[in-house]
Amino acid sequence: MKVESWIFLGGLFFFTPTAIVYGYMTNWEEPVGMLALFMLAAMTLMVGWYLLHTSRRVGPRPEDRVDGEIHENAGAVGLFAPWSWWPLILSTGAAVGFLGLAVGFWVLYIGAGLTVIALVGWVYEFSRGNHAH
Repeated sequence: MKVESWIFLGGLFFFTPTAIVYGYMTNWEEPVGMLALFMLAAMTLMVGWYLLHTSRRVGPRPEDRVDGEIHENAGAVGLFAPWSWWPLILSTGAAVGFLGLAVGFWVLYIGAGLTVIALVGWVYEFSRGNHAH
């Protein structure tokens, strides 16, 4: 995971100067592109930091080691929710929320409520029903 983390952390050193050059080239009058590039640098920093700390906690994976064997990575890799409808409801709530920005704020409130309900449902999905712990 260290390779992946350094690739993402390298994005910080690429996108930050790019944002500064972009701001300079536009005479600091076009804030959307510069802000988007700074946010992109922040997102690569977040993903790289998470991967770096996860690699320290988990240790070297078989694909990170020179003596790693294929059979060491066999089996279940993660925990995945089978037949979950919550991602669909969450994306619908987000779409309704963004529609509310164009149509009216009363639609935004409906989308925000649906998004919160779907997010809570997805987080607590394994606490009830067929997959309860």
